[in-house]
Amino acid sequence: MNVIEINNLTKTYGKARGITDISFNVEEGEIFGFIGPNGAGKSTTIRTLLSLIYPTSGSAKIFGKDCVQFGPEIKKQIGYLPSEVFYYDNMKVMDLLKYSASFYKKDCTKRIKELAEIMDLDLTKKIDDLSLGNKKKVGIVQGLLHEPKLIILDEPTSGLDPLMQQKFFDLLEKENKKGATILFSSHILSEVQRLCNRVAIIKEGKIVTVEKISTLKENNYKKIKVVTKTPVDKDYFNLEGVTKLEVKGVTVSFLFRGNINIVLKKISDIEIANLWIEEPDLEEIFLHYYEKEA
Repeated sequence: MNVIEINNLTKTYGKARGITDISFNVEEGEIFGFIGPNGAGKSTTIRTLLSLIYPTSGSAKIFGKDCVQFGPEIKKQIGYLPSEVFYYDNMKVMDLLKYSASFYKKDCTKRIKELAEIMDLDLTKKIDDLSLGNKKKVGIVQGLLHEPKLIILDEPTSGLDPLMQQKFFDLLEKENKKGATILFSSHILSEVQRLCNRVAIIKEGKIVTVEKISTLKENNYKKIKVVTKTPVDKDYFNLEGVTKLEVKGVTVSFLFRGNINIVLKKISDIEIANLWIEEPDLEEIFLHYYEKEA
């Protein structure tokens, strides 16, 4: 079952670029990554999905219901953390969170205290006295206090220190195991690689690809480094699929894309001292797609 279905979603701002023909689905129980540099259209897609702004054309459904037609009903089951959070400065954190909980017509006091303890958030402070990181913690607790079925996060870790980021990731994985579906939007590729199984890459308002992260890695370049016992001729590894070939003494390094068995056969025919074959990280894959499209 798809929790999110986006079909040819387009939002234009006159001559300014918005998003064009965005299409992807997020399956129930999935942590789905949505990546692209700042300004690529991630936030516009999310705001349109949440019917905070209305599409120019195309459609989006959450829980099988149209996001515009059933917006108020759908939002009761969604937890949303925008990229920037703004609050009433004079309110205390607990008062703000209780006010947020009142929209869901349920007592979330116990849940608020549990989340605040995990995120090391002081509930007695005024919003105005909080740092950027602590305001982001308020947003995280606010988005999760009603135990939503769908969690939508837009650049959620900005302002959080590395230790708090780790606690936040652990919390998300725990919510996911309890059944929550998560749409995780970020320009920080290591975060997406850490959490997500599938990812949509967006560039200049258009989807470049939607793939499993494992598939992106399998279909991409391998980084290979060989240390031989005696020097080899540079042309020895001049094979189809080999790029960025470098030979320095007995050390040979290159990128390879294709049937890995071809390279392994060549390596097995020479005496080697050491061998490294590495998967590319998500950042290298991301740059490859952007360069390819360009």
